[in-house]
Amino acid sequence: MRVIHGVHPEDFKRYDTTTIRERFLVDKIIQPDQLVNVYTHYDRMIVGGANPVQQTLSLENYPNLRANYFLERREIGIINVAGDGEVTVDGKTFTVNKLDCLYIGKGSRDVTFRSKRPAAPAVFFLLSAPAHTTYPTTLLTHADAAKVHTGDSATANQRTINKYIHLEGIQSCQLVMGLTILHNGSIWNTMPAHVHDRRMEAYFYFDLPAEHKVFHYMGEGHETRHVLLQNHEAIVSPPWSIHSGSATASYSFIWGMAGENLDYTDMDAVRIADML
Repeated sequence: MRVIHGVHPEDFKRYDTTTIRERFLVDKIIQPDQLVNVYTHYDRMIVGGANPVQQTLSLENYPNLRANYFLERREIGIINVAGDGEVTVDGKTFTVNKLDCLYIGKGSRDVTFRSKRPAAPAVFFLLSAPAHTTYPTTLLTHADAAKVHTGDSATANQRTINKYIHLEGIQSCQLVMGLTILHNGSIWNTMPAHVHDRRMEAYFYFDLPAEHKVFHYMGEGHETRHVLLQNHEAIVSPPWSIHSGSATASYSFIWGMAGENLDYTDMDAVRIADML
């Protein structure tokens, strides 16, 4: 399992494009009939993907976890961004279709992923954080997710925020997770930008046409950088960094956090006028 280490903001100022991509980009996690995970030292979050096509994939243990099984001391959030799929947890099967979210609590031993139709395979995005207690495994469909409609077409950021794992939604130890769908003609997410010193965050971009890219912005508000992402790529955001993006076409993205609290609104805004 690849490991991403923490970065100091002063060091970040000297990074070139290649170094930024090496230290923050989580790519190649969506591979046919593979389950790929990346370990980060940001709140010990694991970022991963499972793309079962012909095979059923298992959530395997990793030696660097020093655990008897993956979820012995962890919880995990799973969102499907493609074809209809199934996740089986300790013998109980959950249907997880596109944009549905499944939370699995600490202590679950056997987790497998499969697609209902190989011709239209599921793509599961995974986020896992350390857990101190067990919350029940819970499925929340996209239709039942809490929705916030925000932004404006005049500023090209009209979007719908779908909240799944949060203080008033699926209960968890650390995880906060949901997804945002941009409306046609809108390209900006999370602008004005913000930081939250108490939590890290990861973004996973999807439903972006193959010929297009996302310009993802990061860094301190007065010292920003950008990195280009493609469809089905993720990026890790340290607590000191903004996390915002614009693209050459409309798209959707999953956001996930771990850290001090579960308060979705715990963020410190960065005014557009103050950004450099």
